[in-house]
Amino acid sequence: MSDTRRRVKVYTLNEDRQWDDRGTGHVSSTYVERLKGISLLVRAESDGSLLLESKISPNTAYQKQQDTLIVWSEAENYDLALSFQEKAGCDEIWEKICQVQGKDPSLEITQDPIDESEEERFEEMPETSHLVELPACELAHLEEIADLVTSVLSSPIRREKLALALMSEGYIKKLLQLFRTCEDLDNREGLHHLYEIIRGVLFLNKATLFEVMFSDDCIMDVVGCLEYDPALVQPKRHREFLTKTAKFKEVIPITDSELRQKIHQTYRVQYIQDIILPTPSVFEENFLSTLTSFIFFNKVEIVSMLQEDEKFLTEVFAQLTDEATEEGKRRELVNFFKEFCAFSQTLQPQNRDAFFKTLANLGILPALEIIMGMDDLQVRAAATDIFSYLVEFSPSMVREFVMQEPQQADDDDVLLINLVIKQMICDSDPELGGAVQLMGLLRTLIDPENMLAPTNKTEKTEFLSFFYKYCMHVLTAPLLANTAEERKDLPEGTTKSIPVCPDNFQTAQLLALILELLTFCVEHHTYHIKNYIMNKDLLRRVLVLMNSKHTFLALCALRFMRRIIGLKDEYYNRYIIKGNLFEPVINALLDNGTRYNLLNSAIIELFEFIKVEDIKSLIAHIVDNFYKALESIEYVQTFKGLKGRYEQEKDRQSRGLSRYRRDARTLDDDEEMWFNEDEDEDDADAGVEKRVDEDFPEAYGKYMGAKKVKESEDKENLPKRTPTGSFKFTFSHSAGAANGTNGASSKPAPSASPASPNGSSGKAAAAALPSTPVVKAGLVGLVDYPDDEDEDDEEEEDDEEEMSPRKRPRLGS
Repeated sequence: MSDTRRRVKVYTLNEDRQWDDRGTGHVSSTYVERLKGISLLVRAESDGSLLLESKISPNTAYQKQQDTLIVWSEAENYDLALSFQEKAGCDEIWEKICQVQGKDPSLEITQDPIDESEEERFEEMPETSHLVELPACELAHLEEIADLVTSVLSSPIRREKLALALMSEGYIKKLLQLFRTCEDLDNREGLHHLYEIIRGVLFLNKATLFEVMFSDDCIMDVVGCLEYDPALVQPKRHREFLTKTAKFKEVIPITDSELRQKIHQTYRVQYIQDIILPTPSVFEENFLSTLTSFIFFNKVEIVSMLQEDEKFLTEVFAQLTDEATEEGKRRELVNFFKEFCAFSQTLQPQNRDAFFKTLANLGILPALEIIMGMDDLQVRAAATDIFSYLVEFSPSMVREFVMQEPQQADDDDVLLINLVIKQMICDSDPELGGAVQLMGLLRTLIDPENMLAPTNKTEKTEFLSFFYKYCMHVLTAPLLANTAEERKDLPEGTTKSIPVCPDNFQTAQLLALILELLTFCVEHHTYHIKNYIMNKDLLRRVLVLMNSKHTFLALCALRFMRRIIGLKDEYYNRYIIKGNLFEPVINALLDNGTRYNLLNSAIIELFEFIKVEDIKSLIAHIVDNFYKALESIEYVQTFKGLKGRYEQEKDRQSRGLSRYRRDARTLDDDEEMWFNEDEDEDDADAGVEKRVDEDFPEAYGKYMGAKKVKESEDKENLPKRTPTGSFKFTFSHSAGAANGTNGASSKPAPSASPASPNGSSGKAAAAALPSTPVVKAGLVGLVDYPDDEDEDDEEEEDDEEEMSPRKRPRLGS
C-alpha cells in the first residue's frame, strides 16, 4: 500500500477530558513488520521524529467527525484524534482504515463499540434485543420516544444503537419539524416531551449527531426545544436572547463565510453548554465530553483562521492605534483582541506560542502602550487583560520591548511599565481589584527567577538597572507623598516626629500593595534596592506608617524592615543604627500596650530574630538606647535575652583586652620586624585590602577608611595558622559596631553576625591589625583561647539557664 502523506495534528485525551496537542506532522498508512499489520504513522514536520505509530486493528472503532477529524480509542481511557488540514487527506486515510477493516467508507463509524462490563451479557442476549426500533415520528408517539431516549442512557451499547438509528433515518430533522408544529399549536405536553428527547440526544455524546443538531438550519430549533423544561412554570427565552440581545459585532468585516459560520456556531453551542444545560451530576459528567471537544476544535480552527489572515489583523491594529478612530469603535477593537486572547488560552502551548508571536510581530505592545494611556476606563481595563496574557506568555518579550522605549521617548511618563504603575495607583475600585492584578504583573516582570535564560545572560542586570532608573520613582511616589514628616515647627531636641499618615482605607490598601512589591525587591534584588533605600532614606519613610490606624499597613511596614534585617547585611545594619530607625518600632510596641495581637507578636519576633542570630551591632544599639524602656516587658524573655547577649559580649571584650593589651595604632618594633620578614604575606594582605576598597561602593569606602583606626581600639583580631602555614583572620562585630566600628572578641558568640555580603569588611579590618600566631588544633576559622574554652562554655550555659523564658498568660485589652 503506497504512502499517502497529509498534514495533521495529533491529539490525546487527558484525565481532565481535555485534548492535548502532541504535535504537527504528516500521516501515512504502511505495513509495519514489528506490529504485523497496516499501521498509521505520523512523523513530526519539525524533525521527522515519530509522533504516532498505531496499528489499524480490525476490532477498533474509528469515528470520522466534522470531515477533518478521525477519533478512536486504543486502550481503556486512552483516546486519540487526528485533525487533518484538508478534507481530502482525511477521506484518504479513512478509506485506508475502512479497507483494512472491510467496512464501507461512507459510514461515519467503523465498529459498534462494546462496553467491557456488558460484553458477557451482550453475548448471552439474543441479537434482536439490541436493535433499537424508533417509533414513528408523530405527535402521538412523543411520550414513547422520550421514554426510549431516557432509558438507553444507562447502557453504552444501546446508546450506540440509538445514535445509529437516529442518524440513519434523518430522525433529528423530523423531530424538529414536530417541535415547530407543537409550538404553533401551543401543545405544552408535547413540548415537554421534546425537551426530554433533545436533552437525551445531547447526552448520547455523539459528534455525528451534533453536526446535524448544530447546523445553521437546526440549532435554533434545538435551543427552542430546550426552552421548555417541565420543571419551569414559564419557558425560558433563549432564542430571543441569541437573536436579539446577543449582537455579533464585526470590528472589521469578516469576508470568509466559513469563519463567520464557525464563530456563530461556537458561540451558540457554548451558550447551550454553559447556560441552557444543567450542571451535570457526578454520574453525568462524561456525557458531554464530546460536546466539550466539539467546542474545543472549533475554537482552535477559529484562532488558526484569524491568525493566518494577516490582512485582517493588520487592519485591526491600524484602526486600534489610529487617533482618528472613534472611541466606541476603539472600545470594540480592544474587546475583540481581549476575546481573541481569551480564545487562545484553549490552545495547547505550541499553538499558543505561535499565536502570541504573531501578535508580537504585528505590534501588539506598541498598540497597548497607546491604549493604556487613554482616558476610557473600559478600554484601559481590557488592555490590562491583554497585557496580562502577554506577560504570562513571555515576560522576556515584554522586558525587551520596554527597555528599548527610553531610546525612542524623552518622557518617562509614557513608558509602558510606568503606565501600568500609574493605572495601579489610580485604580478607582474601592477594593483595588485592578491594582492587585497589575501588582502581580509587575512582580512577574521584575522577578529575577524568570530572567535566567542562558540565551540572554545580561537581561537581569540591564532590566533591573532600567527599572530602578526610569520606573522606581513612579512606584514609590505615593509612599513618599503619604509619609512626609513635619519637623520645622518642633523645638530642638524633640525626637518625636509628626507624621502625615493616610487615614483613607483605599490609600492604605494601595500603600500596602506598594510595600509588598518593595519587600519582594529587598529579598530578590539586593544591590539595586539597597542603593535606592539608602539614597532615598526609604526605610525611615516606610516606618512612619507604623503610626497608621490601619494595623495591616503598620504590619506591612514592619514586614519591610524585618526582611531587611533578615538579610543580616552590615550595610543595612549601620544604616538602621545611624538613622535610629528602631525608635518608631519600639514606640509602636509601647503604644500597643498590653494588647496581645498580631502587631505585638510581629515586633517581638523581630527582636527575637536579632537575639537568636546574635547580630551584635544591632544588639548593642538596642540595649544602649532602648533597654530602659523595654526592661519592664517580662511576659517574654526576648529583651532580657538581648541584655544577656550584650553583657556577654562586653565581658568577652574586657577579658580579651586585659589579656592582650596591645594598641593596634602603636605597633612595636618586634611586630614591624615580623611583618617585614614575611613580604609575601604582606603583599597578599595589601591585595585583600585593595580588592575590598574596589568592591565597596564609593560612599562606604570613604566611611570605612575614616573608621579604620577607631576599629582597632576596641578589639584585636588574632590570626590562626592554617595547615598551609599562612594565617587566617576572623572578624566579628561588637558593641562598637553601633558607631560603625569593627572588632574581635576573645571568643565570638556561637552564631556570629556576618560582615557585608562579600565578607570584605572583615578582611579590611583584619589586614590592619597585628598578627600574633595562635596554634590550636581542632578549631576551624575561629579565634579562640585554649585556657578559656571550658570556662566560657560554662558561663554561656549558666547565662542560658538564667534567661530561660517564664511562661505567663497574657490578657488582651
